[in-house]
Amino acid sequence: MGNRVVRGTQSFRAFVMLLAAVFSSGLLCAVVAQDGQAMSAEEKTQVREQILEMFDHAYGSYMKYAYPADELMPLSCRGRVRGLEPNRGDIDDSLGKFSLTLIDTLDTLVLLNRLEDFEEAVKKTVKDVRLDNDVVVSVFETNIRVLGGLLGAHVMADLLKQRGEKMQWYGDELLHMAKDLGYRLLPAFNTTSGLPYPRVNLRYGVVNPLSRTGTETDTCTACAGTMILEFAALSRLSGESVFEEHARKALDVLWEKRQRGSNLMGTVINIHNGDWVRRDSGVGAGIDSYYEYLMKAYILLGDNVYLERFNTHYSAIMKYISQPPLLLSVHMHNPTVNVRSWMDSLLAFFPGLQVLRGDLKPAIETHEMLYQVTKQHKFLPEAFTTEFRVHWGQHPLRPEFAESTYFLYKATGDPYYLKVGQSIVEKLNTHTRVPCGFAAVQDVRTGAHEDRMDSFFLAEMFKYLYLLFSEKSHLPFDIDDYIFTTEAHLLPVSLSTAQPACEGNNTDLYTTQVEDLFTYSCPSAQTLFPNNPSFAKTIRDSYKYLTGVGRAPHTSPVRGIELPLHDTGMEPVEFLKSMGISLTPLTDMAAASSASRTKDSQKGVYRVKLVAEVRHTPEEEEVVPHIVQLISPPFLGRTVLTAGPAKFGMDLTKQEHGVKGSIVKSVPYTACGHIENPIELQGHIALALRGDCMFAAKARRLQEAGAIGVIFIDQREDSSSAETPLFQMVGDGESTDDITVPLVFLFSREGAILTGALQEHQNVDVLLLPKERQLGKEKTEKLNIKFRLAKEGELEDNEADTGTTIRLVLESDVESEAEGEMSEVVHPSTCTAHTAADHQEPCSLDRKNPQSTP
Repeated sequence: MGNRVVRGTQSFRAFVMLLAAVFSSGLLCAVVAQDGQAMSAEEKTQVREQILEMFDHAYGSYMKYAYPADELMPLSCRGRVRGLEPNRGDIDDSLGKFSLTLIDTLDTLVLLNRLEDFEEAVKKTVKDVRLDNDVVVSVFETNIRVLGGLLGAHVMADLLKQRGEKMQWYGDELLHMAKDLGYRLLPAFNTTSGLPYPRVNLRYGVVNPLSRTGTETDTCTACAGTMILEFAALSRLSGESVFEEHARKALDVLWEKRQRGSNLMGTVINIHNGDWVRRDSGVGAGIDSYYEYLMKAYILLGDNVYLERFNTHYSAIMKYISQPPLLLSVHMHNPTVNVRSWMDSLLAFFPGLQVLRGDLKPAIETHEMLYQVTKQHKFLPEAFTTEFRVHWGQHPLRPEFAESTYFLYKATGDPYYLKVGQSIVEKLNTHTRVPCGFAAVQDVRTGAHEDRMDSFFLAEMFKYLYLLFSEKSHLPFDIDDYIFTTEAHLLPVSLSTAQPACEGNNTDLYTTQVEDLFTYSCPSAQTLFPNNPSFAKTIRDSYKYLTGVGRAPHTSPVRGIELPLHDTGMEPVEFLKSMGISLTPLTDMAAASSASRTKDSQKGVYRVKLVAEVRHTPEEEEVVPHIVQLISPPFLGRTVLTAGPAKFGMDLTKQEHGVKGSIVKSVPYTACGHIENPIELQGHIALALRGDCMFAAKARRLQEAGAIGVIFIDQREDSSSAETPLFQMVGDGESTDDITVPLVFLFSREGAILTGALQEHQNVDVLLLPKERQLGKEKTEKLNIKFRLAKEGELEDNEADTGTTIRLVLESDVESEAEGEMSEVVHPSTCTAHTAADHQEPCSLDRKNPQSTP
């Protein structure tokens, strides 16, 4: 089956599409692991039961302490209600006062055989949840979490009802709620381009004066391109095509805006004119699920257009972005240039998507790299550098790594991935479990917790972990009949036959695309790696010690670089020698092991002895602490807040006296839209909340509004410089030379002090400067003193009567030794300064640079 290439009619494509879904979910050829013993059935059962117990703890804590709030605050043991807790910026756009976690968890309850809990939860949803709240929410998050949750739960409820086991009272109530929500999201698509606004008011839409939104100009590629699964499913389940039509239109616009030379996409786009705002192209945050939904739209809907688009993009990704095992963002117009040296954790989904594509080798490579990072830091940090150091330390219990682990296990059958999954379970239980649930990690370097448990933890993490350790007999339905949305909600692949594709949805392939074995076919491990059950281990072994964790100490003085110089290639060898690089054939290396010699001692392979000094990069990049010092009454410099610097904008270390100004809050507070209070900001230092958009974008807007500096405040609740290491803010991948104002960053505790002072005193002046130049800080000064020895009575009259003199009193019994040991006698503790006013003061002599005259 895996070899069969489909190029026939649309109906046959749909048939193969169904098989692709089945194979990608669990029927790919299995192999035997070569780097570890297979996990026994008893061990798998034990881990599976542990996962169920952890789920019960998490879900039970939400229902006990938080419901009907949107999310659980596991450290406070209470619910998070929007407006009653400190604003966290764009994170709170997921909260709509619609019991988010309950809806997001509904189909998880069915998958985990919690059928009684599911029926009770559906009744609570139908009875208690309102979708007409006067609240501004993220269109993207509400679609994937709430609309997807309602649709997945409806599918499960209908399935159980048809079986006659449960839900006999159910009358499509969840589908009606989903349709209601769909119509409340539709106003977001009322733009000239067809790309949706990023936010919508559930009651008032976008253009209504009461909506408090509609001023945004930009949205992320994933935000506009991750609607098709939920909207198409809603159309095909409800019979109303308007939803699928709008989602398809948005995808058509994005496709037309691709960079025609590279076939890459940017990350942020203007929703009105379609111009790219951020041109960096990767597979992580801001763009990830756009690619995912092209592939899965083909699987779910049977429309070949989506597959052709995905294949076009995938070829570009593998050509420019994939640098195995890394996935690095590049400039969409100049894709040979990397725009940053770090990766974000959301790209961890990509190996799973590559499994759907059938491209197992790079999937194994990237997954192994990610696993090595988790071994070094316990969890995937929110962002990490190409040297695998922490860039952003948060870990909000994201499920993407577990998702890829599940797909790779189903594709290979290799129990190695069961061990990886077991390590995820153990780390969650050990390092994030708290009495009232599971708490996100504020910083993987310190292990400090954050008071949040996002709904996706219950919607996604437990699904993938439970499936990883389950056989088909453990599941209440056939998982192969469903496709996962990006939030892991389950939609039936049978929707492809529900109605034909919308008219006019055609892809103009402007060039002949190079097709490979899996352009139109199901992946087959036997085809990829015939008669080689250890292929996955062979690939992984190259990255086993990628981060240095687990590597045996290496004491060889020679760092080897193998050069594939042919035995006839003496010209390059002589060239290298002329540069001062000495070459020694591996056969002559006494330190080489016999195995190494057998493998590598072939003609033309040499080991280069590095004669240059090798400097090791420090583990952590040095960050110069800055401060925000409150200098106006009643503070008068006594309140000093530790701040982090930026890698762009004014360099405060080169400003002798720092930058002084009064602080004014930006409107909007996130500074991600049009600045509404430029008159108030003119000549003042702006306060802006972190989140929604990049630091550089905020800085540009506030600088254009007339601000002379910007203080960014962390939106994460209860973060502080005492518990979280400082970091340097970075730009957006574009040139930041146009940003000239000083920029500093405060964690939320320090930010609360500053905003509290502003609220109480209205007019607060601050000073931005490096911490070492803190105003009013006492400085220890050293006095360099010249002195000469003289016998008593030899001082001239004018020397004795004026100025300050130093008198060194030498005891008579050591007087004979004084000349030879004067350096030992001169010590700050034995020295006093006499002034003409005849009083004594302590003095300090600099012993490093004494000057004396005989």
